[in-house]
Amino acid sequence: MSEPAKQEATPATKPEESTAAADLTKYKTAADIVNNVIKKLVELAVEGAKVIDLCVEGDKLLEQGTGAVYNKSVKGVKVSKGIAFPTSISVNNTVAHFSPLESDPSSSQTLAKGDVVKIHLGAHIDGFAAVSAETVVVGASAAEPITGRKADVIQAAWHAAEVAMRLVKVGNKNWQVTDAVGKVAAAFDCKPVEGMLSCQQAQNVIDGKKRIILNPSEAQKKEFETVTFAENEVWGVDILISSGEDGKARLEESRTTIYQKESTVTYQLKMKTSRAVFSEVQKKAGAFPFNLRYLEDEKRARLGLQEAVQHNLVKPYEVIFTPANTFVAAFHFTIALLPGGPSLITHPPTWFKPEIVKSEKKLEDAELTELLTKPLRESKKAKKKAKTGNDEAIAEA
Repeated sequence: MSEPAKQEATPATKPEESTAAADLTKYKTAADIVNNVIKKLVELAVEGAKVIDLCVEGDKLLEQGTGAVYNKSVKGVKVSKGIAFPTSISVNNTVAHFSPLESDPSSSQTLAKGDVVKIHLGAHIDGFAAVSAETVVVGASAAEPITGRKADVIQAAWHAAEVAMRLVKVGNKNWQVTDAVGKVAAAFDCKPVEGMLSCQQAQNVIDGKKRIILNPSEAQKKEFETVTFAENEVWGVDILISSGEDGKARLEESRTTIYQKESTVTYQLKMKTSRAVFSEVQKKAGAFPFNLRYLEDEKRARLGLQEAVQHNLVKPYEVIFTPANTFVAAFHFTIALLPGGPSLITHPPTWFKPEIVKSEKKLEDAELTELLTKPLRESKKAKKKAKTGNDEAIAEA
């Protein structure tokens, strides 16, 4: 992915401008922590590593990273910080959100050479969240590169993410991203995973109402709202591509462990256990997704959450799968649409390099390949040149 845009110095004097700059600094600080954790997990994603150990280690490092910054109270109030998305390690045809508990039958899963591994996690400072995901292949190197369908799906996802970050810009619409990601996937004989969402973010919100959908069904196409990207918005963009024929995914036996409190729903829970668990969730996770392992008593938590989920107070992040013998690759980035142009908040992938992932297929769409040659943010010189050109054209007309 493209390098995060460097912030140009501006003579910001208005209070709202300095506030926006402070918010961006919090986003960037969270992103730096996320990047450090992903780097460590990439190193640990070796043959024989237990998936649960990677998930636990990722969350521990996120807590340590956020615990080391912003420790001064502001007007007597502590700055909230912590995990914005629990570490999930989803392998091969597992799409996302896999983060087992010790008591789960799947907790014994280990990584094998050649496994396609999605690492997905996030951190927040004062509610400003940076979430990132990338895909690695266990044991791959320049000497032993990835080929075949694994290479196709990873190249498709990487190119789709690069295209998407250039299309999430002020004035563009969400369907432009949907269509372009579909075209990129098709070039590698792949499909975006059906119905996957990317959302606008705000303070304490990673699942805002403005959204992008991938590979929508016919019903979703009719119902899904068209939105326009606007200045000062922040987006978390989730690119998930499958090597399967249709991109469809389904539930299997795997147990859900990641949940999130629904901020827009109110309901008076009837069971004492439900109320106690919900109160614990509010204190420990606030508005952000959490893993059941964060809670004091896992059995009580599962029981207590049943009523909350039933009445939509809490939503589950279900573990879904594409068909056996298919692979899913993912890249997730957080981007800010600043007045000076888009700024990538999260870091580029740690692991991905073209010499490690060798597909025989390539993107040939002229419009999209040209888009990929452009920087994420136009330089001031390029903008000035474009404006001069437009003014001359108007004068000639």
